[in-house]
Amino acid sequence: MMRIVALLLLFIPGLLAVYGIKLMRDAIFAEYYHVLLNSGVQFLVGLLLFGFGLAFIGGFVIYRDRKNNYRAIKNKDEKDG
Repeated sequence: MMRIVALLLLFIPGLLAVYGIKLMRDAIFAEYYHVLLNSGVQFLVGLLLFGFGLAFIGGFVIYRDRKNNYRAIKNKDEKDG
C-alpha cells in the first residue's frame, strides 16, 4: 500500500514537469495560451513547473537513498557485499 502512495507522490510532480516542458516548447514555437500573457510568461511558468517537478523527484530519490544507506560509488576501503 505504501508503494502505491509513493508512486502517486512521484506521478503528480512528474506530470507537472512534463506539462512544464510542453509549455516551454509551445512558447518557443509560438503556440500561445490566452491565459498566459505572452511567450515570456508562458516560458517562465513552464520552467517553474519543470523545476519544481524535477526538484521534488530528485529530493525523493535522495531521501530514499540516504534512508536506506545506499551509496552509488563505494569508498576504496569498503568491500562489495
